[in-house]
Amino acid sequence: MKTIPTTEAVGAILCHDLTRIVKDEVKEAAFRKGHVVRAEDIPVLLSMGKKNLFVWDLGENMVHENEAAEILRAICQGPGLKPTPVREGRISLIVENPGLLVADADRVAQLNALGEISVASRHSGFEVTRGQMAAAFKVIPLAVPRSKMAAAKEIGEKGPLFTVKPYLPQKVAIIATGHEIYAGLIKDTFTPVVKDKLGAFGLEATLTTVVDDKLSAISGAIQEARDQKVDLIICTGGMSVDPDDLTPGAIKAAGAEIVCYGTPVFPGAMFLVAYLDDKPVLGLPGCVMFERRTIFDVILPRIAAGLRITAAEILGLGPGGLCLGCPSCDFPACGFAKGPSYWPAVG
Repeated sequence: MKTIPTTEAVGAILCHDLTRIVKDEVKEAAFRKGHVVRAEDIPVLLSMGKKNLFVWDLGENMVHENEAAEILRAICQGPGLKPTPVREGRISLIVENPGLLVADADRVAQLNALGEISVASRHSGFEVTRGQMAAAFKVIPLAVPRSKMAAAKEIGEKGPLFTVKPYLPQKVAIIATGHEIYAGLIKDTFTPVVKDKLGAFGLEATLTTVVDDKLSAISGAIQEARDQKVDLIICTGGMSVDPDDLTPGAIKAAGAEIVCYGTPVFPGAMFLVAYLDDKPVLGLPGCVMFERRTIFDVILPRIAAGLRITAAEILGLGPGGLCLGCPSCDFPACGFAKGPSYWPAVG
């Protein structure tokens, strides 16, 4: 820290807040600690009676907090995000359009481990909407060693730490199973629920059908949907262990590769994920029809964003995988499916 004449302070960094007082009008910090003095600031400072200023002498080996924050912005900001103006070493990233937030959790931890740097975000793998804050980062001290920011740049070499993946237009086939529906004994109330959930992400059900509880009928409908070039196939019902529930076997018989049948999530324990010619096939248990939130609400945004579901991701949902069925549902702004093993980084 050193003292210099105010008239010579352009480009210097203030060591403390400078308060401007006008009787009966204003008392505020006109200039904050860390502010870089500009030419237009000089008359204001002089009018405040500041003939001399305490300023930092950073030297060549230190980086000012605002410059360091801009370095972090370049590391963190990916497509779908826009930054707020830097203020006191902090920048926030704001969502430009709805999509799925994807964060590289491992590299976020590496940045924070450097010390004097703080990076925080929403959970990775969950939907975000336009205007929401997705992440924020700040340099803690007024200045940090240049070598530390060089290390931060190395962590950022593999690409941005945060990205919002947009939802992709997709055609969906819904195959409702159940003899009671097929025979007209009851109305299909499952398909409308699924259509509503698809619509929230811009997905369109272009093919809907009802089939009997026969393995050949269900597998044949799945193969027909594949031939219709849909992007996603959803089978509703027939997912339990009852002898009449043949949907899991039919999905496998259709040639699909099963990723998981059964999840550590409630509601949704009997949920199934498979892939047929790289197209996702989902088996929805009955809880999706009558529970407000289930595993389907966790997986669907990822499918809508074009991401591939893995068994490891499903298995990591156990801690936090219990929906509490709150009277007022705030999902996804709640703890459901966001335990210690929440979604890892995805490409």
